[in-house]
Amino acid sequence: MNWQEVCNNPILRELPFKIELNEWGQVVMSPASNRHGILQGLLIRTLSKARQDGLVFPESPVETAKGVKVPDVVWISDQFLREHGEQTPYRKAPELCIKVLSSSNAMDEMKEKRELYFARGAQEVWLCNEQGTLTFYDCVGQILPLACFQPLTA
Repeated sequence: MNWQEVCNNPILRELPFKIELNEWGQVVMSPASNRHGILQGLLIRTLSKARQDGLVFPESPVETAKGVKVPDVVWISDQFLREHGEQTPYRKAPELCIKVLSSSNAMDEMKEKRELYFARGAQEVWLCNEQGTLTFYDCVGQILPLACFQPLTA
């Protein structure tokens, strides 16, 4: 299955799950929770106030070497938007990709996703745990947090 088939499938559009594709074209689903959605909303609100020189939005599909992965929140520059528009999935990763973690996420899985996003051109990847604490990474490793992003609260 490819990403366009996922997007066009009426059954998959109605599922209350986040959908990704693995490297074999298999659909991988994660159940939604209100905590996850609240953290996404807080990230979007906080990042939109801090970075007005681009666009912040949720769940942007990115084609990677291991299938289509969907960061929970992304920031793209105005230049990225001009170059890639509404291409779905993006073949280049947004400059900032953020993953909101749940108890089912393994850290090895998150390390692999970070590497996949960096391989596609992401400049930073942030991980947000269930308490709203953020961990920041660039392609070299963990970087220092920005004061305005620790921890997220409603």
